[in-house]
Amino acid sequence: MPQVRIFTAPFCVYCVAAKRFFNQRGISFEEVDVAKDDALRDWLVATTNQRTVPQIFIGERSIGGYTDMKALDERGGLMPLLAGIS
Repeated sequence: MPQVRIFTAPFCVYCVAAKRFFNQRGISFEEVDVAKDDALRDWLVATTNQRTVPQIFIGERSIGGYTDMKALDERGGLMPLLAGIS
């Protein structure tokens, strides 16, 4: 299973929702807090073209934020990514 990384910041309700989503499904993830790391935040913006958190990666692939991840799941595309199929 590819590694799931969630880039977060404190007090972010969408970050909490993303972590809850993965926890409820028993999917392990690495949380990376970018709030106090300007270089990491700059890398995240350069990589995803997004300034908001959470930003969710499956392996090296960015799947966007919480609402992007939920939409991907509803289309049936999340589980194949997590299984390493797609």
